[in-house]
Amino acid sequence: MEQTVRIERMGYGSEAVAHLDSGKAVFVEQGAPGDVAVVEIVEEKPSFARAKIVRLEQPSEARAMPFCEMGGACGGCSWQHLAYEAQLEAKRDNVIAALERTAHFDAETARQRVEACVPSKRQTGYRNKLELTARQGSDGSLALGFTREGSHEPVVPATCPIAVSPIQKAPKALRGALRYVLGSSDLGLFRVGVRGSVRTREVEVALWTTPGAFPRAAVAKTLSSALRATSIVRVLADPGKARKVKKVEVLQGKGCWEEELCGYRYRTSAPSFFQVNTAQAEKLVNLVVEGLGGGSSSLEGMLVADLYAGGGTFSIPLARAGADVLAVEAAGSSVRDLRRNAEENRAEVEVIGGDAARELPELGGLDALVVDPPRAGLADGVVESIACAAPERVAYVSCNPATWARDVARFEEQGYTLTRATPVDLFPQTPHVEVASIFRRG
Repeated sequence: MEQTVRIERMGYGSEAVAHLDSGKAVFVEQGAPGDVAVVEIVEEKPSFARAKIVRLEQPSEARAMPFCEMGGACGGCSWQHLAYEAQLEAKRDNVIAALERTAHFDAETARQRVEACVPSKRQTGYRNKLELTARQGSDGSLALGFTREGSHEPVVPATCPIAVSPIQKAPKALRGALRYVLGSSDLGLFRVGVRGSVRTREVEVALWTTPGAFPRAAVAKTLSSALRATSIVRVLADPGKARKVKKVEVLQGKGCWEEELCGYRYRTSAPSFFQVNTAQAEKLVNLVVEGLGGGSSSLEGMLVADLYAGGGTFSIPLARAGADVLAVEAAGSSVRDLRRNAEENRAEVEVIGGDAARELPELGGLDALVVDPPRAGLADGVVESIACAAPERVAYVSCNPATWARDVARFEEQGYTLTRATPVDLFPQTPHVEVASIFRRG
């Protein structure tokens, strides 16, 4: 069934939102706000439908020329058909909508609290990390690429335009090198991570494999000839979402990746998290430090807890701004990175290895607190524990507006007021956005 619709806005994912003649919401792939399009319904549910564009009757001014033919397949740049200003506007609108829908803010208050989305200077060539899925193809050779959206099949690009320049051509180079050295055997390889920096010029290749025999020397020699890597490591782990790491072997080089952020040097091991857009991560850090200091960059004498601290992205700048920092992190590799990074950057940080929800009640009274949780947001009871510690200000950094808005409601129930939410575009050409928000007690 075909029907003409006008695209109204972007959704939370790659699809745009319109309404059918019946009033039912329809999600349209590759739509842009303002498009008038003939669409074909491909899926219909009781409360919504999905459609694809058959013909654009009137293209929107918000449209842009796509720059990567693989973008729609891998999902890595599914908003590349939108002009950048339209992307920024849509991301702010989605944060506002999350506050209205989930935190039950009225429309005017939500719009007042959410600031303009902070743009990225680089709209391509910004991503410092790529994750490639490895599996055996139908011909028995290695298939290495990005996971095709909606399936488990890898998309195999020659280059990745949103990656930083040192690793843009890594997918093709690594695929050829690994095919050569592995032959018809996969040797338990299920994932390849590659990190690059335009600031330090360092590149690390991490081969994620199941435990077992592995031709370490041959792999290291072949990869080093294909890509100028400063570090090549093998991460022995269980495949799947949990990815329980058993061991990290250094095959060649320094065994870690280094990046510069806010004037500090960070060493990051392969299993550890680091923000994928370095320049935009600096803006996140500045928003947090200024927000906790009430507009001042000095936090002299304040006791600040940093939950889900990772390798110290926030802990180190907070400590160097004068705060007494308690950094809580559960992942063993990140704890080791955090201790090393704090020492090398001469930052006084007390590192606590453990789960944030469990350690928080033991921290005592706090002046301020930072939380940067995974996409699932804060676990049940964490907001209540934060309220018991009674920090005057809380900075909440989130990569998921939906779970963030749920937690905003929890903070408001505990007597904290959301004073400011700033979307920061760490992920140009995608629907994703980071939110830096500040709460005040009372």
